[in-house]
Amino acid sequence: MDETSKTRGIWTSFETSILSGKGIDVGCGPDPICPDARRFDVEDGDANDILNYVTETFDFVYSSHCLEHMYDPRKALQGWWELVKPGGHLFLIVPDEDLYEQGVFPSRFNPDHKATFTIAKARSWSPVSINVLDLVAELPGSQLVSLILQDQAYDRSLSYCGNVRPSRVTRLAIKTYRKLKRFTPVRVQALEVVEARFTPVDQTMLPDVLAQIQCIVRKLP
Repeated sequence: MDETSKTRGIWTSFETSILSGKGIDVGCGPDPICPDARRFDVEDGDANDILNYVTETFDFVYSSHCLEHMYDPRKALQGWWELVKPGGHLFLIVPDEDLYEQGVFPSRFNPDHKATFTIAKARSWSPVSINVLDLVAELPGSQLVSLILQDQAYDRSLSYCGNVRPSRVTRLAIKTYRKLKRFTPVRVQALEVVEARFTPVDQTMLPDVLAQIQCIVRKLP
């Protein structure tokens, strides 16, 4: 789904005021933040090392659902931060690990994800978890403007993280049943119910569901 377009639908005048002036959209794909922003995607270079391709600075640097694909998100973000003018803003959106990955890594829904994100946790189930609050603190001359979880229309009752985790026996039964279904049309209703109960659902495929963290950071003059 085009997450920028989905997110734009819930913004207030505050968010739109941040995205004014000269800007760049990192990892925009076919859904850029605005017509006037410079687009930067794979055909323009490697966002892991964006300073090799972009030398100008901007009033805002916007990126939605791109940082999780970087080999070293911290290093990549430091490069993106260099593109922000003093007084300008970094506007970042990343998937929330509990709402999107739902306790499973590598990600079931996007195996290209190289990191997971949370606003702030003392401990995480993910071996590659990054606290966004810590990430912002590492940016020199940064001032946190806004950091929020966006979970509009998300049904937590369907979340794998929100459910009771299956036992080892249950996991084995589900795995075995899935293998059997490849070779036979026979379906066992009880096992169908169990499989559905413990199968994560990517709710973000629906047009109105968000499962992400939005962060806005200002670069001090």
